[in-house]
Amino acid sequence: MTQRILITGATGAIGGALAQAYAAPGVELHLQGRNGAQLAVQAAACTALGAQVLTHQQDVRDFAARQAWAARLGAEAPLDLVILNAGMNTNIGPDGAGEPWHEAEALIDTNLKACMALVHGVLPAMRRAGRGQIALVSSLAGYFGLPVTPAYCASKAGLKAYGEALRGWLAPEGIRVNVIMPGYVHSPMCAAMPGPKPFVWTPERAARSIRRGLARDKARISFPFPLNWGSWWLAVLPAALSLRILGWLGYRGHQ
Repeated sequence: MTQRILITGATGAIGGALAQAYAAPGVELHLQGRNGAQLAVQAAACTALGAQVLTHQQDVRDFAARQAWAARLGAEAPLDLVILNAGMNTNIGPDGAGEPWHEAEALIDTNLKACMALVHGVLPAMRRAGRGQIALVSSLAGYFGLPVTPAYCASKAGLKAYGEALRGWLAPEGIRVNVIMPGYVHSPMCAAMPGPKPFVWTPERAARSIRRGLARDKARISFPFPLNWGSWWLAVLPAALSLRILGWLGYRGHQ
């Protein structure tokens, strides 16, 4: 049987690597992205690997259109795997002036609300079929807020909590939900982020780790070690101590 996979943010570093990691004969790939030219290049690469590829260029902040598109895909046949990877970032700036409101609002819409809208679109068909898998790409920044990227951390913490709640709700119905928490992965978005970037992975290595974790139905897929271990401790330690540690590491409000 054909495996139907939907990947959002397929023109990004992790999304593109995931698309090519899953591309194979017998796979129907639905790739969504903002950049039409890059989306066409990605589709060609995945087609060359044997997959049947369908692309969708969409403004992810048009939530009604996003839900309708997802519902149409589900009506054709239940999706086997949905990877919600589309995202953006903003920061407080080199002088600590703060995040422009229009950027923070767009970020929350893109990173959190657009993902929730898509889940609402694909979920009815999955629940009727009693199967399916949904993966939400959060971040290690979802464990404890970094002073340089408040809105980004808020969106990723929201995705983490949302995915964990969905897993508890939907597991008895045969629907698997997984939260992916990457550290730093080579990409233009990563390069634009302020602060140190330890243990940077290639997109291909990240995609391999994510695919293994999804196959094993790991509730939380986090990497790399020891950055994931240290990030977890930031959430466990007293907040004052965690903020002091982040300051020692170079994550300060003023760079």
